[in-house]
Amino acid sequence: MRYPQGGGLTAERRAFREHIRMQAAELFALEHDNAAIARQLRVNVRSVQRWRQAWEHGGSPALESTGQASRPKLSEALFAVLEQELARGPVAHGWPDQTWTLARVKTLIGRRFHKSMTLSAIAQMLHRHGFSHQVPARRATERNDEAVAGWVKETWPQVETRRRRSGPGCASRTKPASR
Repeated sequence: MRYPQGGGLTAERRAFREHIRMQAAELFALEHDNAAIARQLRVNVRSVQRWRQAWEHGGSPALESTGQASRPKLSEALFAVLEQELARGPVAHGWPDQTWTLARVKTLIGRRFHKSMTLSAIAQMLHRHGFSHQVPARRATERNDEAVAGWVKETWPQVETRRRRSGPGCASRTKPASR
């Protein structure tokens, strides 16, 4: 299975999949057929065929996990530096407003670390470290939440007009009297 957005498996998920492949190796040794193994392990027959071929050439070690598909572009130490730079804000880095976008983060990574990353890889990296893509609600600093709640409970019901009950209508686009 491919992960087009640069995603991958967690260590637990890799271990789980390796465990299933090792169960398949035990069943290969017992000479079960591929379809029966696929049904028992609840996997695709084509996967079992690939596993059997690897097992025949290299035994059980050929079915072991090889680890992550790739190392992260930014190490934990570099990400800590990036986090400090993000905390300084976009204005400190030359942008006119206080909004971080993926394109701006990409530019910052390029300037600071001389590394290039795709926008989706940056989004996933930030998400893994607890960042959110949400924009905070804009509220006045002088806002009084208690006064707003009181207005909604007391004043708004008086201002709101009651809905008029509609009388019997007609589905025709013309008035009934004009026919």
